[in-house]
Amino acid sequence: MTTARYLNNAWYVAAWSNELSRSLLERTILEQPVLLYRKENGDAVAIGNACPHRHAPLHLGKLIGDAVQCPYHGLRFNGAGTCVLNPHGDGMIPTRMRTASYPVIERHNLIWLWFGEVDKADPATIPDFSCHKDPELAFVGGVIEMKAHYELITDNLLDLAHSEFVHEGLLSSAGYTASKLQTIEQGTTIYANRWAPNCDAMPAFHMIFDGHKEGDPVDHWAYMRWDAPAHMLLDVGIAHPGRPRGEGAWIYGTDILTPKDATTTYYFWGITRAYKQNDPAAGELWRQVIKGAFEGQDQVVIEAQQRMLGDRSFEEVDPVMFASDAAAQRARKLLARLREQQAVPRPENPVLSSLRQQHGQSRSPILPVV
Repeated sequence: MTTARYLNNAWYVAAWSNELSRSLLERTILEQPVLLYRKENGDAVAIGNACPHRHAPLHLGKLIGDAVQCPYHGLRFNGAGTCVLNPHGDGMIPTRMRTASYPVIERHNLIWLWFGEVDKADPATIPDFSCHKDPELAFVGGVIEMKAHYELITDNLLDLAHSEFVHEGLLSSAGYTASKLQTIEQGTTIYANRWAPNCDAMPAFHMIFDGHKEGDPVDHWAYMRWDAPAHMLLDVGIAHPGRPRGEGAWIYGTDILTPKDATTTYYFWGITRAYKQNDPAAGELWRQVIKGAFEGQDQVVIEAQQRMLGDRSFEEVDPVMFASDAAAQRARKLLARLREQQAVPRPENPVLSSLRQQHGQSRSPILPVV
């Protein structure tokens, strides 16, 4: 692996909690083959997926208690990556007969892995996505594999002015595009904020906002929080002009990007809503919106962009930038600095539930809850 390509001393999401069971789950993360599963007590485990004997993929094997049995020659490895059984010959186990193991934290309905120096694996540096498990909110989520470098996807998410054009008829709003971008950097956290009062509503939000008539103006907001390497949480919604947030319709949008390799990314998406919490149809509607917007629109453009770039980095093509690119460019520079120093990101995230209490009835401008 080219270490300069990734920030090693950082947490990366490997799976949603509900993806992980007693079955063996294969993922490639930072170009490393990883095997994920749960022990009999429910704890999450992450070890290298390549058997050190003949490099057979362990995910094709099976679990024997808490040990993984290689499908090729029956060697068994425990949750620390140590070989605990050699069924051949005298049963001797060479000291090198072990595979990698990774620190694992299960938090916010996500499985987080650490690929850097073990003594720097501080759970306190995991960003706050506690909204996923908030009993006052409802959540749906999934994962998309995109054939693009993760920073290209970050650029897309921090530059939401593309929505009028890429997401025409779904997440488009001319008034939102014309709004000014406010970029704030606090420690290793970056905020990209847009406030668009008295404008047209994005069609997807018109569909979910009871009492809103098509064509009526709304106050629209979109506040994005970014933490390195690529963990983003969006507070986005609409309300009648001058009315409080609580009378409108808003969501948290989770956008977490984990590099598979230089040109492939796992895109973990989530929608956490503060309305119709007990209505499964509301969650299913968002699944369809995400499928249309992310897979049907964003993915098409970003993967085409990656093909145009080929093996060149974004910086190599010397792109012409706009003011709306400020947050994305700042994130790129901060991430490059962290990679160069192999420093640990230190998220500065106010507690989400506290922010909702403080700003829950704000109006014109409606204040962020990220």
